[in-house]
Amino acid sequence: MTRPALLAAVLAALAQPLAAEEPASVRFAARTTPAPGPAEPIGSYARGCVRGAVELPETGPAWQVMRLSRGRNWGHPDTIAFVERLSAEAVRLGWKGLLIGDIGQPRGGPTPSEHRSHQMGLDVDIWLRPPARLDHSPETRERLAFVSVRSADQRSVNANWTPAHMALLKAAAQDPAVDRVFITAPAKIAMCRDAGTDRAWLQKIRPIAGHHEHFHVRLKCPPDARLCQTQTPTVAELSKGGDGCDETLDWWVTDYLTPPKTPVKPSAPVKPRPHPRDYTLAELPRACAAVLAGD
Repeated sequence: MTRPALLAAVLAALAQPLAAEEPASVRFAARTTPAPGPAEPIGSYARGCVRGAVELPETGPAWQVMRLSRGRNWGHPDTIAFVERLSAEAVRLGWKGLLIGDIGQPRGGPTPSEHRSHQMGLDVDIWLRPPARLDHSPETRERLAFVSVRSADQRSVNANWTPAHMALLKAAAQDPAVDRVFITAPAKIAMCRDAGTDRAWLQKIRPIAGHHEHFHVRLKCPPDARLCQTQTPTVAELSKGGDGCDETLDWWVTDYLTPPKTPVKPSAPVKPRPHPRDYTLAELPRACAAVLAGD
């Protein structure tokens, strides 16, 4: 190659944008086995990973894992034990068991689709559809429809919501390993109405957008997990020691659905929050690089 041609090639290469680093979500999704070592959640629920994860069996005595193609039935041992406890409670309440959605990937980390959280193996999605059977084929598990408990106008529960749903959510919230439970606001409104005088558990039930076809349980950091970051503010701080059945709950079925016509402008532009699926490995806790690489 002549000197002018070489110079032209170098200049052309310099003019090209640098190749983007492969997102951490793609790299973690490609790992199909857990990282070896003692179980340890690392980082935070929305920016982390997990070492020593355990696979929840695809079918258990009182559960079935749904959407198996996603490969997200891995979690911290505490989470697997919680699923076992809650599914047994579901049977006691009259259900055949539970249909389990996502927990996390074998090494946790951000996922290429859906979640911001589910990164440390301490989150689990549980369908609100009571199972008619627990022997679905893998094909059926991919296509079985969700069931919503929310009305079409998003302001109340519908006829699919039952006392057993409330009892199941109460059992989840009262489990000592659980930090909080996310579900559609109309369901919490219904529980606030029907709870009676036994209300302390309601502070763990947190309203959130969506979540009308499943509820999301988040476990606490295990006591010995030194690299696990507890979510702040805590549920008690959010609820100010109460049950969360106040005007902040009403907001979800009023202004959230129909914002005021003249919203107050923010004092400064709000920078969009990047989605975890776009994080690079460098944006995760340093220990996650070893979790990803470990064999």
